[in-house]
Amino acid sequence: MRIVEIFQSKQGEGLWTNVESTFIRVGGCNLRCSFCDTPYASWYNEEGEDLSVEEIVGRVILLGKRHVIITGGEPMLYSELIPLTRLLTERWIKITIETSGTLELPVVCDLMSISPKLSNSTPIDIDKSIILRHENNRQKPQIVQKLINDYEYQIKFVVDEPEDLLEIEAYLGLLTNVKTNRVLLMPLATDVSTMHEKAEWIVSYCQRRGFRYCPRMQIEWFGNTRRS
Repeated sequence: MRIVEIFQSKQGEGLWTNVESTFIRVGGCNLRCSFCDTPYASWYNEEGEDLSVEEIVGRVILLGKRHVIITGGEPMLYSELIPLTRLLTERWIKITIETSGTLELPVVCDLMSISPKLSNSTPIDIDKSIILRHENNRQKPQIVQKLINDYEYQIKFVVDEPEDLLEIEAYLGLLTNVKTNRVLLMPLATDVSTMHEKAEWIVSYCQRRGFRYCPRMQIEWFGNTRRS
């Protein structure tokens, strides 16, 4: 697998916020989101090293944490994710997988963190073929449905404007048996003041719908900086 970085930090988003974790960040992604906060792990970047499953697990064990977050990029690009998750589970390590919900593999995990991309993710002012590729790949509700049927899950949407809420409702209408308290709305923000400003109307909406507001606590803790 192409591994960009393995490091320790706290989970900053979602149901397991504040849990001390080891992050495994893979390289490569099938999307090109306009707001991507890890461009160094995207498909057009060569950063990282190729590691075997055994090498990855060995590094995780040395770091000593009992929770691993496998993120990217897009982890589901790699068939090696299947033996990696099984081997980590055999070591009694809990696993979160962060995915866009556009690809699916028969992995093992304790929490499937699914982030379907809205139209606010579509890039602009770049090659039209890249834009088309992103648009064709960004939403696969049939795959998301399978993931929520098969795993403990959270569905996390990035929200920029109030108009995004209508798009979220339309997307959720394509799915069945979604628990409202597993739907998380996260403000599109790279600084604390913007996040708090958007939180005012996002929180109000979440309370009415039974959704969860999802702050990006890593921005509160560390700023918009790369952790390693």
